[in-house]
Amino acid sequence: MISNQSQSIVSLKDVSFSYAVGEREILSGLNMEFARGKVIAVMGGSGCGKTTILRLIGGQVRANSGQVIFDAVEIGGLNHEGLIQARRRMGMLFQFGALFTDISVFENVAFPLREHTQMSEIMIRDLVMMKLNAVGLRSARDLMPSQISGGMARRVALARAIALDPPLIMYDEPFAGLDPIALGVTARLIKEMNNALGATSILVTHDVPETFAIADYVYFIANGKIAAEGIPQELAKSSDPFVKQFIHAQPDGPVPFHYPGMAIAKDFGLSK
Repeated sequence: MISNQSQSIVSLKDVSFSYAVGEREILSGLNMEFARGKVIAVMGGSGCGKTTILRLIGGQVRANSGQVIFDAVEIGGLNHEGLIQARRRMGMLFQFGALFTDISVFENVAFPLREHTQMSEIMIRDLVMMKLNAVGLRSARDLMPSQISGGMARRVALARAIALDPPLIMYDEPFAGLDPIALGVTARLIKEMNNALGATSILVTHDVPETFAIADYVYFIANGKIAAEGIPQELAKSSDPFVKQFIHAQPDGPVPFHYPGMAIAKDFGLSK
């Protein structure tokens, strides 16, 4: 476990969360550290609470108990203006890119610069071109999102996420729906951009090979709790049943096929 909290840009301390009082907890007693300058993956099956962790860090939802701390500031205690200020220092790459469909590639990347700064148009142009060049799409600046591939759209979204050089970049399923070539390009760019910016990247994903190739540390989430954690090399050799099932895509293991409920005999009225 990453133990030196002074080196963490984000800390979750005993965090629990449910969407409504009395409902099943999505997350329960999480303690997580996200070290500065590292690529850290949060992995687990669908519906395990991975994306909820990003929403807690971004302040879209607030923990029922515990603390979510970003750069020494507790997110849950911020008012609206404080939250806006914190979010300006976070980059976000949404699942499938989430580009604005009615404006060009250039304007998509320029959007956060226009929204959050007072930069001149010349400076905005230079910065946008630099970010697009970093992801290999400088010459696609005038195209519309409908004119580019899914992989290219994901790279434009990455350029937009790093437009303000944030110290924290969050990725929600960055590899979903990509072909093998686009997937490899995206994974390499995430690592390269993180190193170039000296940022911290949090990847929410369930793609094992690509994530293990670029992550410095990995958390596995199951049933709202941390099921395992460590560096990829250690987890790849783990004998833990959950980790083995997830990494090797085994159909049988701790994660059941059937949603939990009453016995089938009772459900069909066959039990006495």
